[in-house]
Amino acid sequence: MSSTPSKPHRRVKTGKATVEIDLQSYSAFVGDLKQKIAAARHRAGLSVNRELVLLYWTIGRDILGRQEREGWGAKVIDRLAEDLGRAFPEMTGLSARNLKYMRAFAEAWPDSEFVQQVVALLPWGHNVRLLDAVKASEERTWYARQAIEHGWSRNVLAHQIDSNLFARQGSALTNFSRTIPAEQSELAQQILKDPYTFDFLSLGPEMLERDLERGLIAHLRSLILELGKGFAFVGSQYHLEVGDQDYYLDLLFYHLRLRCFVVIELKIEDFKPEFAGKMNFYLSAVDDQLRHPDDKPTIGIILCKGRNEVIVEYALRDSSKPMGVAQYQLSHALPPQLAGDLPTVEEFAREFPLMSVVKLRIEIERALRDLAVAKGVAANRPVGIMNMLRDLQWHGIAPASTQELLRALRVMNEASHGVDADAAKQAVDIGTVFLAELREIGAGD
Repeated sequence: MSSTPSKPHRRVKTGKATVEIDLQSYSAFVGDLKQKIAAARHRAGLSVNRELVLLYWTIGRDILGRQEREGWGAKVIDRLAEDLGRAFPEMTGLSARNLKYMRAFAEAWPDSEFVQQVVALLPWGHNVRLLDAVKASEERTWYARQAIEHGWSRNVLAHQIDSNLFARQGSALTNFSRTIPAEQSELAQQILKDPYTFDFLSLGPEMLERDLERGLIAHLRSLILELGKGFAFVGSQYHLEVGDQDYYLDLLFYHLRLRCFVVIELKIEDFKPEFAGKMNFYLSAVDDQLRHPDDKPTIGIILCKGRNEVIVEYALRDSSKPMGVAQYQLSHALPPQLAGDLPTVEEFAREFPLMSVVKLRIEIERALRDLAVAKGVAANRPVGIMNMLRDLQWHGIAPASTQELLRALRVMNEASHGVDADAAKQAVDIGTVFLAELREIGAGD
């Protein structure tokens, strides 16, 4: 077993004295300052935007009030634009067209408290898009809140409106109300849509299920955008061994808010009752082999070309495992204006650092199990990482970095509950080294 390596230090001159600094501590300090500076700049930008939107709402309210009280016609707005433009030539938002949007804005959101707490947090361009595209007040309010929660760009907001996300959200057929505790079932229901819109795929009528799966993986960023916030990708054709037979899950995710695995099975035909039986089997296997004691029960989503509601209801009625059935739609291509607004792989890594921790923990657990089987020290049933490590240590075949991994294991186990980003990154670094050593030991047989 290797000893714990000493922390790197560097000598730094401070005036006449020379001191040693802990590089790891200094790096963490710099990272903390960077986060605080970036957060302050972000708050400043939000503050400026909020004041501008509130100004526009106030102008719109005043115009609306004058027109209602004094009977001013629409042409007064043209004159206002000229007068205000002369008074404030440096401001570009005082055109007649924009003043009309301000009036419509105040008319659409008459509650000043709601404006301050919600829509003032959105850029003006988002609010204009909502005014143009969504006429129903309840639906407009829902899109506004979703745009804030998910940080949608204007083009992503437009795409979600065009795809009728409001009507699709939470409309899949499920048995969640019976199979999941009440405090979780409502959230689980809301993460499902019906239908899912895979308009970033271009597949012909002769496609196979494997073609659909490969297309979704090739457009993983677009898929995650459609699935929604919180889905961490674990793998495709994810291998499970049950009773000495091999099984493969089409898509496996971990949901960071629900704190559970999500199995997605893809079907290029209409729903059949046997699909639910197969999904029930997969959910039992994932719960047994991958689920951590702190995780919630695994959820299954069956995506089909079509479905009969009565058949789905009968198929799910007596199942004790939480699952839902939804349809999907394919279109010709992703709108060009949307493509540039999808986050890159690097942006996903920065925004969701915990995803890599969850995925790495699963890979380590699987590699440990494979090594235990190869060395003849496997238990009769799957056990957790800690117990497998103890077994390998007892037999003297554990990797050299085992102690470092044991210290990082708490972070890995708590990743779905939210941990510090720096701690998550350090755990990934340690786990990656450990996994490489583990595979090297296995390859040596």
